[in-house]
Amino acid sequence: MKIVAKEEQEWKSEVDVKVEMIKALIPIGLKAVEEMLENEVEQLAGARYEHGKINTRWGRQNGSIYLRDQKIGIKVPRVQNKGSKEEIPLETYRKMRTPYLDDEQTVKKLLYGISMRNYKESVELAPKVFGLSPSNMSRRFKKPTEKRLKDLQERDLSGYDFVAMFIDGKAFHDQGIMVALGVTIKGQKIPLGIEQMSSENSLPIGNFFERLKARGLRYEEGLLFVVDGAKGITKAIKDHFKGFGIVQRCRWHKIENVLSYLAKKEHGYWRKRLLCAYKEETFEAAEQELKKIVSEIRKINPSAAASLEEGLEETLTIQKMKLPKELVKSFGTTNCIESVLSQVGQYTDRVDYWKSGNQIQRWTATALLEVERRLRKVNGCRHLTALRESLKIALNTARKEAKAA
Repeated sequence: MKIVAKEEQEWKSEVDVKVEMIKALIPIGLKAVEEMLENEVEQLAGARYEHGKINTRWGRQNGSIYLRDQKIGIKVPRVQNKGSKEEIPLETYRKMRTPYLDDEQTVKKLLYGISMRNYKESVELAPKVFGLSPSNMSRRFKKPTEKRLKDLQERDLSGYDFVAMFIDGKAFHDQGIMVALGVTIKGQKIPLGIEQMSSENSLPIGNFFERLKARGLRYEEGLLFVVDGAKGITKAIKDHFKGFGIVQRCRWHKIENVLSYLAKKEHGYWRKRLLCAYKEETFEAAEQELKKIVSEIRKINPSAAASLEEGLEETLTIQKMKLPKELVKSFGTTNCIESVLSQVGQYTDRVDYWKSGNQIQRWTATALLEVERRLRKVNGCRHLTALRESLKIALNTARKEAKAA
């Protein structure tokens, strides 16, 4: 009985490892197949909007392929002959419709490599297990990610009318990637670019802002910057968008910073008080309630009170601008960009070892552009013209105050 139980446990363990392998590697295989399909379509029908070809792109349809013995649903591009009006079958799709039955020993080696955390060997074996040659994996995934990084970092921004920008970072072990997400006047969310840095220092952030300007970022009508409260980011905004940028600090980050100074048993009460204060409709009422909380917390923990006081007015920018409540909810925190970074994490968080900063940037850029296609408009987007008008008023007031001083 013990032997049977041991064999059953080993079998369950192997299944668990295989499931993890599939979760981790299928996105890579799918990327390779998508690139292969797109390249075949381009061979048959030319680049998008290219004229003079006998064939034409004909939309997409639901389909499925096999990566090894795993059936995966995908969107399959279609090509039609202009003269005969007949659909031209894609050879890549035909070949990928059949389960790939490789040497079982290779699969076992891969499973063993993953279970023993030998990721280098596992990555080398993965293409073979999924029925993709290493050369195909290299051409269809590694090289395209270089292109996607270039596409993201060099995308022309002059055609977008932005009213706001969210800025936040994502950690990759001892490295960090800062991500900027723009919001257009129509509510579209557009990843603007990334910057690798180990700390949120104002100098590299400022350089990043200047590159955005060089790419055509329009900011003359004003931008609302929603940030987590890092001083380096705020300083860079004030230095590089002086007279054109207004900062809204994330309220959730502020609340969590304050609570970090207090005993856990006190978190519930003070979180509720702070949330209620930020829900006040007017700037004056919210400021008054927050200052009252500062006075009360100071008696318990002066450090917590100092944390709340620091940059307090910047957490109330959207109330001071008298924005509609729908926009107060959307722009009061960095939740908008954190949601995007969470989706990026679905592509990157399973990687335990990063070979280089270039690899981090390639994967992040690829994931961002993939996520971008699924992003919905910001909540309250029909009120964004009100944000534009409020920005003009707030910036004009700030310029007059600066001139008077």
